[in-house]
Amino acid sequence: MAHLEDAVIVNALVRQALVAAREVMGENGLNTVLRTSGLARFINNLPPDDLNPGVKASEYALLGKAIEDFYGRGARGMLRRIGKASFQYAVREQAALMGLAGAALKLLPQKQRIHFVLNNMASALKKTNPQVNAWVEEKDGVLAFIESTCAVCHGRQSATPICFLYVGSVGEAVRWATGIEYEIRETHCLAKGDPYCRFEVGAPVG
Repeated sequence: MAHLEDAVIVNALVRQALVAAREVMGENGLNTVLRTSGLARFINNLPPDDLNPGVKASEYALLGKAIEDFYGRGARGMLRRIGKASFQYAVREQAALMGLAGAALKLLPQKQRIHFVLNNMASALKKTNPQVNAWVEEKDGVLAFIESTCAVCHGRQSATPICFLYVGSVGEAVRWATGIEYEIRETHCLAKGDPYCRFEVGAPVG
């Protein structure tokens, strides 16, 4: 596998994130964070919906940092909302890539539904970029989505997990598959020096 430093995010995924951010933050909010993150070239100029290289992982990570800087303490909730909107966009616009087009999950048990959607997320990421290393793990009855090439926190350092956008996407994927909102907790993060980012599916919320 190529070194993470060389990793790129394809246009379709960059577009997905920017459309989601615009839905949550509004046009002006998005334009502000694009300027401060060095991605001003995308102002009123979203990348095409294709699988050509869009930005480097390090550039993608700066987008999240710019949102954190802009919103301060409210950034975590904002990033989770953007992650949710990003998955919703993927279902609308990239259902075939995600392997979700025509998916019939109603007859499956809840855990199998979660397995299905998380495995499909991992597969879709690997289809868009062979550098990605993502998988689903079940240990002691607990399901987790894991990625060792996470672009959300690429090159960043933190004492605590920071991939709130990813938490939102995983949570929305699980809700889409089951109709139930589950608690999603990031237990490991590359920014902390862990070998991967790990998102654990907890108990139903409420």
